[in-house]
Amino acid sequence: MHSHNELENFVKQDLRMVIFDFDGVFTDNRVYVSETGQEFVSCSRSDGIGLQALKRAGIPAMVLSSETNDVVQERCKKLNIECKNACQDKLSFLKDLVRHKELNFSNLLYMGNDTNDSDCLKIVGFPVVVKDSHPDVIPLGKYITKNMGGYGAVREICDLITAV
Repeated sequence: MHSHNELENFVKQDLRMVIFDFDGVFTDNRVYVSETGQEFVSCSRSDGIGLQALKRAGIPAMVLSSETNDVVQERCKKLNIECKNACQDKLSFLKDLVRHKELNFSNLLYMGNDTNDSDCLKIVGFPVVVKDSHPDVIPLGKYITKNMGGYGAVREICDLITAV
């Protein structure tokens, strides 16, 4: 169900902003916990190059995460991408974002991997899910990445978008 042509048409005609979930998209959805309770995640360094290409192409992007751990904010700061973490109601945030930035849902590409992304995936113009997403969200994707979360899925989408 890799609909590359559909994605290409969306990018050419409608794309105004890309929104990424963090855990399970930028990461492999695993968390490492030290004996002091500090949490660590694993991300692909190649995603940063893809995000830089998006920025050069003039396509705004941001991370929208329900995770409260500062690791999300710190990674986004290093990647130089806007971030809203600790967001328990992603759909409400998305509605406010659309109003504030004078966008339409039809102009958004949202990339997620789990059931807390379902409402956003259902409402945007182009929903993307990672290959190893929760089975309940796989059918919501117009595009399913070839790469798994944390293993270049973000870079894959950035490369596809900037190649158009």
